[in-house]
Amino acid sequence: MTSLSLLPVTCERLSDLARFSEQHGKFRYCSCMRWRMRSTDFGRSTKASRVAALESSVLGGEPTGVLAYLDGEPVGWCSVAPRESYHGLERYGALARIDDQPVWAVVCFFVDRRFRRRGLTLALLKAAVAYAHSEGAKIVEGYPVIPGPRLYTYMGSPSTFRSAGFRDVTPPGATRSFMRYFF
Repeated sequence: MTSLSLLPVTCERLSDLARFSEQHGKFRYCSCMRWRMRSTDFGRSTKASRVAALESSVLGGEPTGVLAYLDGEPVGWCSVAPRESYHGLERYGALARIDDQPVWAVVCFFVDRRFRRRGLTLALLKAAVAYAHSEGAKIVEGYPVIPGPRLYTYMGSPSTFRSAGFRDVTPPGATRSFMRYFF
């Protein structure tokens, strides 16, 4: 990889997010709204309305995520925001809050297939942690899954989170992993 930069998505970078979305149909299908919308709202939404909802979040100044750029071209995404902004996540029983601490949540990664297995997911995660910290976060939380055919593998792998300094805080008996980065 030559020139890599990782930047939070802001109004000034909305055109980069749109370009990334247009070039990656699987990302565009969801537009990272699966956890931001309640399940019923997501089920009723269309691809176009999900694209518009993500754009609206950015325009409203809400934290949404970080883009990875190679030579100025957006090639990767990590969704990170305060957990309470993820309405679907807040209602998902398998990932119910483990305590009342205010946390930022990392819920999605998407890397252009041409650049996978080159460390971009780890770089995105580290940039997401730095961004959350710059916005006042004291804890960043993720819900990685073991790579394989399971659903939600886009949420990252435990080894990536460990490499970024996250600790496993999964409660006994939980069916999904919880990992946290503490400042």
